[in-house]
Amino acid sequence: MSKVLVTGGSGFIAGHVIVVLLQAGHEVRASLRNLSRADEVKANVRAGGADPEHGLSFVEADLNGDAGWDAAAQGCDYVQHVASPLPFEGPENEDELIRPARDGTLRVLRAARDAGVKRVVLTSSFAAVGYGHGNRAKPFTEADWTNLESPEVGAYPKSKTIAERAAWDFIQNEGGAPELSVVNPVAVFGPVLGPGAKSSVRIIRMMLDGHMRFAPHMGFGLVDVRDVADLHLRAMTDPKAKGERFIAVAGEPMWMIDVARVLREKFGPAAAAAPRREIPNWIVRLLAPFVPMLRQIAPQLGILRRASNAKARNVLGWSPRSNEEAIAATGEALLRLGVVKPKAAG
Repeated sequence: MSKVLVTGGSGFIAGHVIVVLLQAGHEVRASLRNLSRADEVKANVRAGGADPEHGLSFVEADLNGDAGWDAAAQGCDYVQHVASPLPFEGPENEDELIRPARDGTLRVLRAARDAGVKRVVLTSSFAAVGYGHGNRAKPFTEADWTNLESPEVGAYPKSKTIAERAAWDFIQNEGGAPELSVVNPVAVFGPVLGPGAKSSVRIIRMMLDGHMRFAPHMGFGLVDVRDVADLHLRAMTDPKAKGERFIAVAGEPMWMIDVARVLREKFGPAAAAAPRREIPNWIVRLLAPFVPMLRQIAPQLGILRRASNAKARNVLGWSPRSNEEAIAATGEALLRLGVVKPKAAG
């Protein structure tokens, strides 16, 4: 089978991508900023149902520097470029996100080109597709791009949009080699493989452990990480994925208060602290200048973005789990691993 470089091997999505690649018989080389995390990644892969002792190796490389990327890509048939910063709070300077996302993507693409890689699959985001358009009845598709001129677009959507556009420009200007396919997930939930997981699952964690007493009036699409990993594999191997973007979304978007309701229905007393009421928008906006997390949320209040998964279904035969399955799998893993210790509602 093929040898595949997976960047950011310690990440939530990357861990599941490594699992599906190994299960499909591919050899995987995972990049890490520090090789000291290799044992953690092996444990995560083992928890996901794959054997890390057969076909998994590691290389040290950081998106913020050139060192290591040529060696990382050498001898690889494919690259899964999953690594990218995902903050829970907005940075003081948006370049803290934009620069590593854009420059890191270009570093990986140059290394892939020089190594003769066949195809790069880039993990972008729905944040590069559907932001800056307010509430829109028509579902977003892969033909849409985030409007960077809109004040609703914060540092993270900017970083993902700029990085993805830079990737497409690179492929066009470099003559189309290697091939490029892009996966654009919405908020990613699902089973956490280890206690160090970050990303969107922190929303579920905060609901279960009582840190989110009230839910902001904020909506988003959901997708299970196992389905995101499956889509990455399909985008890597299917000839029809060449030069295409694919939105990864399970179905209709949900308000955050409805996510809390699903948790209470699924876990009962263990989810007693999940919010039952929404915090008024005016309070969020009042506090936003003083609370970094709320500053990031405020422009998104009241917006519910619908997205279509028709392209991934019809072109690649992708079939995702439901929103409820993704939410339940997240809560189950967090509780089982002891990542969250439920508190009584109060």
